[in-house]
Amino acid sequence: MVTNLTVISHSTAALAYLLLAILIASKYLRRDVDRSMFLAALVTTLWSASLVTQSLWAEPGFFMRYLLELLRDASWIAVLLALLRDASRTGQFMGKIRNALSAATITLVVLLITFGIMEYAFGIAIVDGKTKVVGQIALSLLGLSLVEQIWRNCGSMGRSSLKYICIAISTMMAFDFFMYSDALLFGQIADSFWDARGFVIALIVPLLAVNVVNTRKQPIEFQLSRTAVYHVGALSFAGLYLICLAIGGYYVKVMGGDWGNALQVLFVSGSLAFFVLLATSQRIRARLMVFISQNFFDYKYDYREEWLKMTRELADLSNNPPLPERVIRILGGLVESNSGVLWLRDEDGNFALQATANMAAPKYTTIDGQSELARFLQEREWIINLEEYRQDPVRYNLLEIPDAITRFSDGWLVIPMYLGNNLYGMTLIGSPYARVELNWENFDLIKVVARQTCNLLAQADAQNRLSRAMQFEAVSKASAFMVHDLKTLIAQLTLLVNNAARHKSNPAFIDDMILTTEHAVSKMSLLVDHIRKPMDESGPTGCLDLNLLVTQLCEQHGKSEPAPVFAPAPTSVFVNADPDQLKSVLGHLIQNAQDATPSDGEVSLTIKTSEGQAVLFIQDTGSGMSEEFIKFQLFKPFESTKGLTGMGIGAYQAREYVRKIGGNIDVTSEPGIGSCFSVRLPIAAEGETCEQREDSDAKPPARYAE
Repeated sequence: MVTNLTVISHSTAALAYLLLAILIASKYLRRDVDRSMFLAALVTTLWSASLVTQSLWAEPGFFMRYLLELLRDASWIAVLLALLRDASRTGQFMGKIRNALSAATITLVVLLITFGIMEYAFGIAIVDGKTKVVGQIALSLLGLSLVEQIWRNCGSMGRSSLKYICIAISTMMAFDFFMYSDALLFGQIADSFWDARGFVIALIVPLLAVNVVNTRKQPIEFQLSRTAVYHVGALSFAGLYLICLAIGGYYVKVMGGDWGNALQVLFVSGSLAFFVLLATSQRIRARLMVFISQNFFDYKYDYREEWLKMTRELADLSNNPPLPERVIRILGGLVESNSGVLWLRDEDGNFALQATANMAAPKYTTIDGQSELARFLQEREWIINLEEYRQDPVRYNLLEIPDAITRFSDGWLVIPMYLGNNLYGMTLIGSPYARVELNWENFDLIKVVARQTCNLLAQADAQNRLSRAMQFEAVSKASAFMVHDLKTLIAQLTLLVNNAARHKSNPAFIDDMILTTEHAVSKMSLLVDHIRKPMDESGPTGCLDLNLLVTQLCEQHGKSEPAPVFAPAPTSVFVNADPDQLKSVLGHLIQNAQDATPSDGEVSLTIKTSEGQAVLFIQDTGSGMSEEFIKFQLFKPFESTKGLTGMGIGAYQAREYVRKIGGNIDVTSEPGIGSCFSVRLPIAAEGETCEQREDSDAKPPARYAE
């Protein structure tokens, strides 16, 4: 039976602080103060245990116990400094006294530990025994001063949460102060102080425990994140792999005979190369993360991490990669995929392809806004698993999937994108790295993220529309300068008209009139060339002979090179349109073809009819356009290939007017080969009367025929 009071007291202290450390580690490790207190409890446990072993087996020696006591004092002072640091963040402690006390305490602790290490390791005694006792007294006094600063400068609300820890640490420091002061006075440490020391520091443990519990308004369970488990698992696997590699290399060398060394080098090199391949494999990482989520956690996702990841992606204001592509990556990352396609609703109500990620787009990618899939997703917020659909279409009510989706052979999930309660877009996610078992948790998170990202896509589209409207407003303001020039011309011509009756017989007046008229014509021609005539929404609509209209345009543009070659339809083709506007639209397209074609090239026009529609093909052998330019820039206002000489609204106005009268404009082009604009116009009904019908049998000039 142990009767040594020193052993009993310090054993009690060791056990008490071990339990305190376990309590803090199990539930309370979020704050810096908690982490520093956990470290202090561990060091105090080691210090108390060293005193117990020294009493029983005379080990460890004095210097080791002295260093452990210095580390114990330093760890509790670190707790006080953590309290000061937390308080300084809220602006409560800003005095110079606090900074001076902190600096002095840290300096003293470092000096005492350094002197102790040098004496223990190298036998260099820089300070004697009394100086060490004075150092301990000074350390206790500085600790008490820090407690006093914390208590005096915090408010009444702060004192209620700091009361227990301040009382506990001040009790520990005060006991050490009295014990070492007594030792300095009498030349040795009194047995009564030494035997009771363990009990005293053990008695303050409940105060520290109460402080830890009470200051945690919302205590959290100690948990490891999925990322931490993944890295720990990866490092454990790497360590086990390298151990097996070492063992295998040893046996290869032993059993290899004369070739042992060479075989060992070959085995190690190949194994390391294979290990690097495993470590850099995205597929292996994805499968490991899925395994961890399924077997070690109640939920599949670390929602905080997923939300922060999405926020970082969407907060990037740069356009590299573009926002639609980032949305695809965010949605794909939720199910361990890195490929996908995004469609968004366009002005016609259809769903146009906006972006792809690691998936090649087929030729036709538009999804009809009235398709069965669009109606199905509008009625039900379902995520369609194409693998399940292929196995059992009845599960999705025998839904017809559009070709624009089925042409993507690697497609997996069709995710609806909602803006409010309306279907705004669709996202197709490609096959994942690893097999993912989908359940309600996957679907719920995907739906939430899809709605959030859809809001940002809609905001970006609204911003683009607003920017476009502002650009049109800028053009409207710029037209004020053109009006000024026109008013000047009108004033000049009005002056001529007013004076014509009086001076019409004067040759000098006639000469001035001719010069003024030439100047006016030149000025107006320049204005018309740079700014096309805006389309009048209320312009008159008539029945036009398309053959005759194109013939006239060919004659008008025949003065420029290359001259257009026209192949008319075999019979007259009549369309309903405003003559001036349709002539302006087609003339613009012909002029663009001539501008893009060298003088030795060809510009050809052909009219064909089919099922109530007439199609005018305008083909050239010019420079051509890329598919990206046609898709994203050609029909956008203020996007021009002519630099500063073009405003970029001609093609936009042309398509808008053709659509207004029931037609459309399609474009195919190949850079370096040429372009073909197909202008589709509805043919006028048989019962309508046309002003130009009597001239419909007129043949175009021979030079325009093929």
